[in-house]
Parts: sequence; structure tokens; C-alpha cells
Amino acid sequence: MRSDFITQGRTAARAALHGLAGALALAALAGCTTAVGAEASTDRTGGGEVSVPVRGGTAVIDTATLAVRAHPKSGGELELSGPAATDLGRPGPVTEIRGGARWTYPAKELTVTAVAERGRLRVSMAARRDGQVRWPVTGTDASASDLQLPRGEGLNIPVGDPFWAAPERGLTGDPMDLGTGALTMPMWGYTYGGGRGASYLVPTDIGTSLGFAAEQGRLRGTATHTFDRGEDTRSYTVTLALTDGNPVAPAVDYRDWLSEHGRLGSLRDKIRANPADARLLGAFHAYLWGDARTPQGAEELRKLGVSRMWLGYDAGNDPMSAPAVSAAKKNGYLVGPYDSFANGQDPATADSPNSAWPGRVYPDYCVIDAKGKPETGFGNRGCYLSSQAFERAEPGSHYLADRARAMVANGADSYFLDVDAAGDLFRDHSRAHPMTKAQDRNNRLARMKRLTDRGLVLGSESAGAWSNQVLAFDHGSATPVAGGLWTLERNKEVWGGYAPEKAPKTFFKPVDLPADLAREMYDPRYRVPLYETALHGSLVNVERWELSYGKLPRQKQTRAMLAMLYNIPLNHVLDGPTLKQDGPELAALQKYFAPLHQKAGTERLTSFRWLTADRAVQRTVFGDGVLTVTANFGSTASHGVPAGCVNAELKGEAEPRRLCPKKAAS
Repeated sequence: MRSDFITQGRTAARAALHGLAGALALAALAGCTTAVGAEASTDRTGGGEVSVPVRGGTAVIDTATLAVRAHPKSGGELELSGPAATDLGRPGPVTEIRGGARWTYPAKELTVTAVAERGRLRVSMAARRDGQVRWPVTGTDASASDLQLPRGEGLNIPVGDPFWAAPERGLTGDPMDLGTGALTMPMWGYTYGGGRGASYLVPTDIGTSLGFAAEQGRLRGTATHTFDRGEDTRSYTVTLALTDGNPVAPAVDYRDWLSEHGRLGSLRDKIRANPADARLLGAFHAYLWGDARTPQGAEELRKLGVSRMWLGYDAGNDPMSAPAVSAAKKNGYLVGPYDSFANGQDPATADSPNSAWPGRVYPDYCVIDAKGKPETGFGNRGCYLSSQAFERAEPGSHYLADRARAMVANGADSYFLDVDAAGDLFRDHSRAHPMTKAQDRNNRLARMKRLTDRGLVLGSESAGAWSNQVLAFDHGSATPVAGGLWTLERNKEVWGGYAPEKAPKTFFKPVDLPADLAREMYDPRYRVPLYETALHGSLVNVERWELSYGKLPRQKQTRAMLAMLYNIPLNHVLDGPTLKQDGPELAALQKYFAPLHQKAGTERLTSFRWLTADRAVQRTVFGDGVLTVTANFGSTASHGVPAGCVNAELKGEAEPRRLCPKKAAS
């Protein structure tokens, strides 16, 4: 397996070749065995074949079925997509266009174009009426061995593993929406034998879902796009690319795509615009309760030797005071409130200050569903509020600006805005503030940017890749959440509830994950850094806020090692007692992490590979070798690293730095 991929030099070389690829496209098409154009040869169903040059070979599309096969330059043939799972009807004639071809499916009133674009095959569909298409159908090639899926940080799943094909895993259940929080990025990929792979990207993620089925014991993935005039989703685009088979290669492809389209943020640029963002580098994250919110709590952290922290608190009845915020900032820590613009309740009975709004925001701003009813809010509380209603009112009413101003009146220099970067996008059927899901997304991006423009270090929950340019950090995208987690969290006897007020058990009560759930979420054999490959150096990624480091005792060692391997912070929850009890361990881990993240937090992840056949020893590289991390999740020493330990090599240092998390806890 190739260990290195996509250096800056290779990116530059690609850019130089893009123009050449476009110039050669028509010539390449003309040389194919099946011509492109009105006189293309047809099969018995009236279809033809369209050949398009792609990086590493040629892609051939059967217009009768939309099946796609590839001819890699290394030889052989791969099926990149099986036939569409939708009856498209008889195709119309094929017309040659610059870089590719166009044809129609008259029965579906669907026009398809297939062109070469920066080394990828780009297939675009435009519909004249509402409907659905189920395509591409992936994982159909007999040589497919592994599926790469951006659930949280990322998973690499053997396609024939019965564990993942079981209904309990959720992969073969309801399709996952590519446009919201089910997956962190609108992409997936496969690895084939012989160092070959494929990447699938969906720029038109809104209106598109991805579902899996276990056919003959092997996982196959099918995308479904819904053409809906009211949702403005009558266009659909998928790009298909050949890769080198590395498990993070699809994320490399996606990062390149983001960069090529001006959609890749830079943490360096964010720091230049707001120097306070630099204090995220080397910082662990923690939500505070009880005495940990006091000036003395901040001083205790500093006495323990904790150099940098992001400290968050809820905006309930006991937020951080101005003196406590001042003490934290004096020690170099970032401080921010938790807030949400998503929920509205009757101010007289609201169970959270975040849900109480002035005037008639509730109920007038409620999102209205297709049946004319308000969208019930999270946990059956109030309603979801329309971002369109807020955007229309904001220039005159300043509801959001006034809320933010009040939240940071204590001097807080950071802000955590729940769900804006992750939660469900809404179609609002209200006559007063109609909105599509795309408008909802744009509204959220606009209001998040206004917070960053105020100089606040902004974070949100489980950030989808589409929000990477406006956020400095997120809580949640590092966690590959499995459906069983929600079931477990709803069991308050096991998980804990929201009492006592100053140390809610939902945060502080330790929990043993069931074996299968632990395997789904934290088994290193299945984990791969897709999110970091695509977005490391754009924002700082952290695990979910309710999954603090101490919440899952049996996973502590693995989670600490994964954090160091991926160069991402650990997330904690602290009150007075836990600060005293767990503070030394937190301090030891943060002391190890800080210099690594300060050097590499703004760099891209440039290499990931398994060093052993059992995938127990893994290595990452950041930048041009600025940082190299080797983690041994196995039971015996390997590659110079003891079992259960991590070696980190900083460029210019003679000896690696070693961390064995169990020792940090003792």
C-alpha cells in the first residue's frame, strides 16, 4: 500500500495538467472504440458508450443503464457503478460536447452530461419534472475489499464483514442524508485489490441520500437523489475518480475538490483574521460545572500545568461570572458559552434561557411543515425556529446580535453555537418566511460568519464539511456515532440524567459501552482519519460534548491514542471534585499534546497507513514531515513503539516523544 499521497508538489502538478486534460479530452474521445456523438454505436436497448479520460485511466459509461466501468492504466477493468437502480427508459442520441458527451432519458425528462473535470468523471443530471434516480450503485466490482465512509471521523469497513452487514449496525437500514449530520462529508469510497480504489463525491448533497445493502454478504452503496422543484434540487452531480486504494484516498480527493472550488478554509488565515483563534492550538476542551466555573477553578488548572484550554459553560441559571472569565483568559484559556438559535418556546414556560426569545419570535418564527404544522423542537420542546425568519428580521430587530451581545457581556471570547453546522436542514412552508434547505444552510453560514466577524472563536456541533470556512472548531465530528449510542443515552438509569444541577450525571456518570457499540465506534481496526485528511488545518475537530474523556473509562486509552494519532484535542467535563481527582491526568495528556498540535494543527494530514497486517500499528504524517505519529494499538511492541503507546516525532528533534496513556492516569 502506498504510504504517501498528495503533496503540495503533486497538487501543483495536477493544476498544470488540468488545462492539458481538457485539451486532450475530445481527442481521447475520438479514439475510443465506441464513438461519441449522434452516430455512436448502440446496443439492443438503444444505448451507447461514452468514454471519458480520468486521472489514472479511462471511464466508460453505458448510456442504456448508467453503468460505469474503468480501465486503469495499470491494466484490467473495474466496475465503478452498476446499472442505475431506477428504470431510466430508453436513452436519446448521444451528442459530443467539450470534454465529454450529453444525452437524455425522455421518459424521465432527464438530461445527463458526462465530462472530464480535473481528472475526475463528472456526471450531472438536470430534471424537468420531480422524481428520483438511484445512482451510482457502488461496491459492485468483485475485487472491492473495503468501504470508506465518513461517519464522524471516518470508518474503513471490510465489505464482507458480517458484523457490519448486520441490521443492528444501521448501515443497511434507512439511507443516510448526505446534506445533514448523518455523514460529515458528502463522499465515500472503495478499495480494490492491487493498490486501486475509487472515490465518489456529491456536490449536490442536499436532496441526496446514501444507503447500503448486504448483497451476497457484501456491502453495496447506492445514492438516491430526489428531484424536487420546491426544494430547488432538480440538478444532481456526482464525480467519480480512480484512487491509489489508500483508505483515506477519497478524503484526499474531497480536499482537492474543496480547494479547487474555493471551499477549503485555512486555520492559518483564520488566525491572521482573529489572533485569538491561535489559542486553540495545543488546547484541550472542557465544559465546566459547579466550582470549576469560578476564578479558583481556572487557577487550579494553571497550577496543574495546563497551558491551554477551551472552557465552555451552559447559559443556564449559573453561567460563568465576569471575574471567572477574566481569570481564565489571564491564564491563556479561551472561554465561551453554549448557545442555540434553533429552539423556541413560550418565554413564560421555557425550560432553558436559550429557548426564550423576545416578542413573538415564538411562535411566529416556527418552521412550518408541509401539513401546515410547526416543526416540533428537539426532545418535543417548543419548535424549531426558521433561520429565514431571523434573517429577514435581523436588520431591524437584531434578535441574534442582541442575544450574542448578552451572551459575551461577561468578557467571553469564544462561542459555541449548537446544531447550526450539523442539525437537520429545514424546508419552511410558512407563507411569512418560506425557505428551502439550501437557503437554510446559507442563512446559518451567514449568521455564523457574523459571530466570527465579531472576533469570537466560533465552534458548532458535529460540523459538516460545508461549514469548514466559518468555524474555528467543532465538537462531534471526531465521533463515529452509531445508532446504539442514542438508545443508550435515552436510558437515564444507565446513562444518567440532568441532576444534580451542578454535576449532571448525564455528563459525569461513567458508562461501560456494550461490546458491539464500542467496536463500532472505537475499534482502531475500523477507524481511519477521513475528516482530518480532508479538513485538518482548516478547523480543530473534537469528540462530542456529552462523550467526555472520563465518560467512557474502558475506551480512555484508545481515545487518547487516536487523538494523538489524528492530532486532535480531547474533550473533558469538569466540576470541583473531578478537577481535583482527574486534573493531574488531564494535565499530563495536555502537556504531551500541546507542542504537537502547536506545530501541526495548521498543517494538512499528508499520510496515513497501517504498518502491520492486523492494522494494530498505524502512522500519520502532517505537513512535509512536521509531525509523524506512530500508534501501537496492539498487545506487543512493534516498530519501536510499546503496546498501548504512541511515539511522536517532531521535525528537527533527535528523539521521539512517547505517551503511554495508562501511565498518565497513574
